[in-house]
Amino acid sequence: MLTLSDCEKSYAGRTLFSEVTLQVNRGDRIGLVGPNGAGKTTLFKLILGQEEPDSGSVTFQRGATVGFLPQETAPAGEETVIELVCSLPASGMGHEDDAEMEFDGSAVAKAKRILKGLAFRETDFDRPVKTLSGGWVMRAHLARLLVQEPDLLMLDEPTNHLDLETLIWFQQYLKSYPGGILLISHDREFLNQLVTHIVELRQGRLWRYRGNYDAYLEQRAAAEEQQLAAYKNQQREIERLMDFVTRFRAKNTKAAQAQSKLKQIDRMEKISAPDAALATVDFNFPQPEKSGQRVITLREVHFAYGDHSVYRGIDFEAERGARVVLVGPNGSGKSTLLKLLAGVLTPTHGERDEGLKVRVGYYSQYRTEMLQSGRTVLAEALDTPARVTELAVRSLLGCFLFRDDDVFKKVDVLSGGEKSRLALVKILLDPPNLLLMDEPTTHLDMSSIDALVAALTEFTGTVIFISHDVHFIRSIASRVVHIDAGRLTSYAGDYAYYLEKTRAVSARAALTATSGDVGASSRPTNSRPTEAVARTAAGNGAGSQKDRRQQVADVRKLVSAQRRLVADLEAHIAALEVRQDELATELEKPATYETPGRAVEINRELKIVVDEMAEKNRAWEDAAKRLSDLELSESPDRVAG
Repeated sequence: MLTLSDCEKSYAGRTLFSEVTLQVNRGDRIGLVGPNGAGKTTLFKLILGQEEPDSGSVTFQRGATVGFLPQETAPAGEETVIELVCSLPASGMGHEDDAEMEFDGSAVAKAKRILKGLAFRETDFDRPVKTLSGGWVMRAHLARLLVQEPDLLMLDEPTNHLDLETLIWFQQYLKSYPGGILLISHDREFLNQLVTHIVELRQGRLWRYRGNYDAYLEQRAAAEEQQLAAYKNQQREIERLMDFVTRFRAKNTKAAQAQSKLKQIDRMEKISAPDAALATVDFNFPQPEKSGQRVITLREVHFAYGDHSVYRGIDFEAERGARVVLVGPNGSGKSTLLKLLAGVLTPTHGERDEGLKVRVGYYSQYRTEMLQSGRTVLAEALDTPARVTELAVRSLLGCFLFRDDDVFKKVDVLSGGEKSRLALVKILLDPPNLLLMDEPTTHLDMSSIDALVAALTEFTGTVIFISHDVHFIRSIASRVVHIDAGRLTSYAGDYAYYLEKTRAVSARAALTATSGDVGASSRPTNSRPTEAVARTAAGNGAGSQKDRRQQVADVRKLVSAQRRLVADLEAHIAALEVRQDELATELEKPATYETPGRAVEINRELKIVVDEMAEKNRAWEDAAKRLSDLELSESPDRVAG
């Protein structure tokens, strides 16, 4: 369907890539990966005919159609959403960006189905496209491509503008797509679920691997290990031959042999060393001032947008060093909670309390809120309360791939990834000890995500974040808070623990699961659940009104008793934790070992405390689950039905 043969492309005397050959067939699912600046976007432009190769050729099977979704910008005119999605290229063939369009009424039913899958409401169908936000314009153009079903679908970071539920729908839709797919994506989980081949553009060459992204990483690591071994063996052989040449080339009797050894070296097909570390974001957070143990607290917080209540009476607390990820279905209030913690939103009731010496840094989901478009990259980075020199700022910008004249680019011409990196620079130049991040990996390439993971691993402050990047969550989170219907449920473990406790169908689906999906096997963060009031309805077959009142009273007594049991267990566990810390501290003191037998005695007590903590924690989990089940049965529908 598509063939690239020995393509080469250079800019200003620099060869971007050469001898690039690629075959794409119908049904292929290919992920194109590579470091920033390797030429992925340029390769797309050659395929789309927007640029010509310096040498080589790009050919399509006769009659093949191509559809392309760019990373950030797509036209938005006077046409309605449904008109745009149902419009087709005038010829019905060729590249997706042909300007002349005609409306195809037969596509309406399919268009509506796809629009709903991409989270459009029916009331949006007749809205002019120009009234939509940029992300929704991109969704509309994506819907148009899916309606057209071109033979080759080319996507540049297609998941950037999709929420999690829509992303899952889109991922499933593409699995049965009839044509070939060639895509660029930083989303590992998306690549792992969808692609069957990875094509890596690296150091001017194209390397193809069978399998998904994880399989590619394994294959590349194995190949590099083999290459390194072969390289070392060859270098040892060359060293041995050169040693002979050095020792005997001046001797008449050995000169011919020495010359023969030199020719042997020249005839060798040289093995190159594995690629050096590619340019990437390589940084560490400057470690912030130490905060108090309790970093941020919300108490009995209510919040509403107008008449729409998001939270009623929630409690939340994070301690120093916590790594908390917020998960839950769309619209559950994850970003709202993050903004309440950041102080961007003010509770309509309740308290927000920052701990001692806490400094908050908020990495907004909308990067433009943090940047001024008219400034240069350098000027924007220099606009910081911290005392920093221009040299230090330029050095940090260089770590984020803003090199040489890139620092004089205006913010409004930056790509999404560049804006994300610049927003991170601004935070790093004035480091907080409470870092609140909303989708921090959006628009970042994989090497940048890995660098961010490495930095956050070393970061001594507190991190609370939202992300749909499963790899990032697995690498960072040590606690999961699930949010649904105004209720917060805390899982005191990493993402693997959360998946185990909720018996999730998949790691990605668990990010948007509702409370019903994840079950009730964990401790509710809300400390004061709203009391349910029993309701009656004539003819509902539930017995007499007196019986129903007695049933409600009995359930409430059970709930009250179970709450006391949970509270008692929590108090007991807290006391054991204090004693564990006291014993561990005493073991660290040199004076402890001056009293014969004291260390043995402490270790014996410490084991008893640890064993009892394990027992009480198991009892608490059972009691908390029982309480959650009772609270569910306490609801009006359960009691009355």
